Amino acid sequence: MSGAGGAGILGQPRLHLRQTDSTNDRARELAGAGAPHGTLVTAAEQTAGRGRHGRRWLAPAGSALLMSLLLRSPPPLLPLAAAVAVCDVAGSEAQIKWPNDIVVPTPPGLAKLAGILIEGRPQEDWAVLGIGLNVAVDLAQLPRELRTRSATLGLRPTQIESTLQRLLAALERRLADTAQATLAAWRARDALRGRTIAWASGQGRAQGIDGAGRLIVALSGGGQSTLQAGEVHLLEVS
Repeated sequence: MSGAGGAGILGQPRLHLRQTDSTNDRARELAGAGAPHGTLVTAAEQTAGRGRHGRRWLAPAGSALLMSLLLRSPPPLLPLAAAVAVCDVAGSEAQIKWPNDIVVPTPPGLAKLAGILIEGRPQEDWAVLGIGLNVAVDLAQLPRELRTRSATLGLRPTQIESTLQRLLAALERRLADTAQATLAAWRARDALRGRTIAWASGQGRAQGIDGAGRLIVALSGGGQSTLQAGEVHLLEVS
């Protein structure tokens, strides 16, 4: 497979846990111990799942696909390729809310279907790709404040495993794409383009992404800026 270095099929070997604090933490431990490219950690339940900025990932036990994949020599556009792969599995309505959320349009706005968290050690040339996807989540079981902001594939819990296999296959394909193909596929799913966004130090209208995956923003006072995913927490979307 080009793009993501190292031999091995994605998903092998695999560690499945009934419950864990975080699949990303387990995968990082395995990476440090020398686990091979493609090593997969999955769980039926996470007690301390997280997203960017320390936000918690909540899903009732046995209702979501919770996975972390070890990639050695990951491609530079891994966050973009991973998001597109999730959308391949989630269906035609799925869109990407920069930088790491998979969403679907709903009457109130954009409802979150999946989240992606990538952690690693660039100096050791590996990354852990964490994905949480609401496969069979009953939205009524979520805290009230999350119900209108969350989405689900609406499948059965018994379909989580087949969804995982489809996602691994999609990741194999998308990680082998050229940078140009990855950027084009991501832009076709862009949920923010044309929307007004705000962050701690400014406000503007999203204009897509550049070749490095940074968000391009037309500033409300004129001019343009690019936002780095690691530096920005979007405050609102309209």
